Amino acid sequence: MGRARVGGLAPALAGLLALVGCTAQGERGLPREPGQAEVTRVVDGDTIEVRVGGAVETVRLLGIDTPESVDPRSPVECFGREASEHTASLLPPGTPVVLVRDVEARDRYDRLLAYVYRSGDGAFVNHVLVRDGFAAVLTYPPNVAHAAELTAAARQARDEGRGLWSAC
Repeated sequence: MGRARVGGLAPALAGLLALVGCTAQGERGLPREPGQAEVTRVVDGDTIEVRVGGAVETVRLLGIDTPESVDPRSPVECFGREASEHTASLLPPGTPVVLVRDVEARDRYDRLLAYVYRSGDGAFVNHVLVRDGFAAVLTYPPNVAHAAELTAAARQARDEGRGLWSAC
């Protein structure tokens, strides 16, 4: 499979510093210590846990939505397990990642909101999940920095019948 890349890690690292810096502006984001986060576990297709600055944080991947696989209030949705497994294959425990925020640092469930990049190769994980057909686009304004890029990837995945577009 091809890899989605950004123009190097510099933009991602700048975003991480912006995410870290949000505490200085009164909004509780990542702890102040800059550095890379490390995946501790995949919760489901669009939610992971990471260790950053000594704390474990739940991260909701921005701009995407995968079928439910762990919500106790609803049955497992079509392609939910596959989406979770695909995310786990992209982000096994111990994977170093860079988290880049958009406008809002957290959602109503107190999860960090982030675009996730693997540190080793710069792969934009949110984009890879959409491109491979394991996620649909879901934007919550004002967090729309990658909406056009993700929408184009979803259109192509749907047109080519990839992943959930072939089964659901």
